[in-house]
Amino acid sequence: MVKEFEDEVMRAMDKVFEDEMKKVSDTLEQDLLISLIGEVNAGKSTTVNKIIGEDIASTNPMPGETVSVDPYNIRGLENIKFMDTPGLNDPNDENPKKTLEFVQQSDVVLFFLNAAGTVFSDSEKQKFAEIEKHNKDILIVLNKIDAAEDIPSIIKFIKGHTNNKYKVIPVSSKTEENLDLLKKEILLLLEKKGKDLLFAKSMKEKSSAATRWIVGAGVSAGIIGASPIPGSDVLPLTTLQVGLIVKLSNLYDKPLTKKAAKDMIVITATQTIGHTLYRQALKFVPGAGSIIGGTVASSMTLALGYGVKYAYENNMAIDYEMIGSLYDKLKKKEKNA
Repeated sequence: MVKEFEDEVMRAMDKVFEDEMKKVSDTLEQDLLISLIGEVNAGKSTTVNKIIGEDIASTNPMPGETVSVDPYNIRGLENIKFMDTPGLNDPNDENPKKTLEFVQQSDVVLFFLNAAGTVFSDSEKQKFAEIEKHNKDILIVLNKIDAAEDIPSIIKFIKGHTNNKYKVIPVSSKTEENLDLLKKEILLLLEKKGKDLLFAKSMKEKSSAATRWIVGAGVSAGIIGASPIPGSDVLPLTTLQVGLIVKLSNLYDKPLTKKAAKDMIVITATQTIGHTLYRQALKFVPGAGSIIGGTVASSMTLALGYGVKYAYENNMAIDYEMIGSLYDKLKKKEKNA
């Protein structure tokens, strides 16, 4: 029975592994363009440095340090470009034109406002309206909240003047307050375009992105487990789990073979619900679907994801006993919920 189970997983792997690897490879070959828009001294360069976790953008305490529209790249990820602009009120007439060209091509536009200054001035409103015509994937970054008061009122003011169409993220590039929230919102926008992995790879701190993918896979696994389709086999959940493992391995720059991915799934199944029940449940043998349900499929996928993430982050072998223990805790938690 064990051999039969392993063979079935391998057949499923043969169908999905190369596809998932190619999907991620194609994603990493795409260009990712993020424009940083705002008036001088809004803290654009400082913020992007904090988001990425290294100094890729030059900064200076003097206003107007950025003097040309140039891309900031990360070594090894040259197809990711952060376009920092000199400021919308730059006296050089050519720069605003170049800025709009980049805006049209951008996957995400970060529109910076200075909470310690005149928030959403007439010139900012005018430029925002102009940018909005060319791209609506905009996040409004209210920077320098550490030097301002009554931030909720400022946010309400901004939303009122943008018809509540866009998210306003209050941050401080100085104290790093809410920078994680900004990263999350950027990932949300890029996820819709299939470019969230690219952005996540650009960040030194990768845990939050990995956790988001693991939780999403857990939800999807729960739907698979709770909605049995007569005659289906291990393919749906195997595809989901392989996709998650491949994405995590690329995020953390860990090589992954088909055999290693298969072993992760087979051993995880054995350490959690047992290979026989796993096989029966995913084939939806009459009555088996009610045994596994969404709770088991979700808990097993979550345990696998968190176990792989922990191993990659700590540069260690995967601890399957830990995955088994984690599965028991997650299943109990989901049942109680």
